[in-house]
Amino acid sequence: MTKTVKVAIVGCGGIANGKHMPSLSKLKHVELVAFCDVLFERAEKAVAKYGVPGAKVYEDYRELLQDEAIDVVHVLTPNDSHAEISVAALDSGKHVMCEKPMAKTAAEARKMVEAAKRSGKKLTIGYNNRFRPDSQHLHQLCERGDLGEIYFAKAHAIRRRAVPTWGVFLDEEKQGGGPLIDIGTHALDLTLWMMDNYKPKSVMGNTYHKLSQKKNAANAWGPWDPEKFTVEDSAFGFITMENGATIVLEASWALNSLDEDEAKCSLSGTEGGADMKDGLRINGESFGKLYTTNIELGAGGVAFYDGKSESDADLEARLWIDNILHDTEPVVKPEQAYVVTQILEAIYESAKTGKAVYFEEKSSLVANK
Repeated sequence: MTKTVKVAIVGCGGIANGKHMPSLSKLKHVELVAFCDVLFERAEKAVAKYGVPGAKVYEDYRELLQDEAIDVVHVLTPNDSHAEISVAALDSGKHVMCEKPMAKTAAEARKMVEAAKRSGKKLTIGYNNRFRPDSQHLHQLCERGDLGEIYFAKAHAIRRRAVPTWGVFLDEEKQGGGPLIDIGTHALDLTLWMMDNYKPKSVMGNTYHKLSQKKNAANAWGPWDPEKFTVEDSAFGFITMENGATIVLEASWALNSLDEDEAKCSLSGTEGGADMKDGLRINGESFGKLYTTNIELGAGGVAFYDGKSESDADLEARLWIDNILHDTEPVVKPEQAYVVTQILEAIYESAKTGKAVYFEEKSSLVANK
């Protein structure tokens, strides 16, 4: 018989309710057995909706980690506690799924990688955009070499006006930054994954606080409070890789632009190109002519039937639990997520100093393929 995986949730807020708990609850080999939140009533609501009979509720994650029956911990807290909780969970003998970004700083992210190696337990990061149909298809094309050597790429994370005004998103101390570390991290992860390139050489970056101080601003979630908006509203990075490849990263919650794209990438290779701007488009040349191909990603094809499909969150959860059950490597490896965090930190550092950040001056871990 297949083992039942006992999962604990640490942090029962928005991402837990919007993504992790609904997806995990659909899996027949998963039991949600413990819930922890600094707001006890949130954990109580979570256990009532998703917990198995006898599931426990905690205010302190340290008490939760003492339960040896727990196999997996999902760390779904603000960024500043990702590393602390993940390292403790790994050292207590649990596998860990930590929401993105991996950590607030590269030093903290490195501690997480080291804890996973030390404990022999699995660690993955919640970059769920890798599991979208367009991402999965494009990655297969890149692996097969259809684009050749990808030497130029753009990582897109642009919103015209969609500043998250709830939780701690605007709190630099809790989050470590704004749109760059929040949504830019998704776009950069996708881009590096497609390129299969985790060796940065240098980074230049700029951050801006241009629109954050506007009062009564138009916004998807209502006007933000300028006094509480302590993070950047936009950030841009120019990344050079060791092999000479270039990545341009753009991230903003509020930008006067009609060119809105989030968690997408554009790739240019020696044999072809691709982008996610209007569905998944592949471009190249054939017999002296240029072509553009739009990939049909729907699951249908039969009248009155849309086909079966799986959301990115559901696929992420299912494959992660399969990693536990079958002792296989996660799709998102911690070494890869560590490099993402290094680059994001370098953009912030460059923006503060006005100078390029060179990675030969930094201690780095090489991400395995």
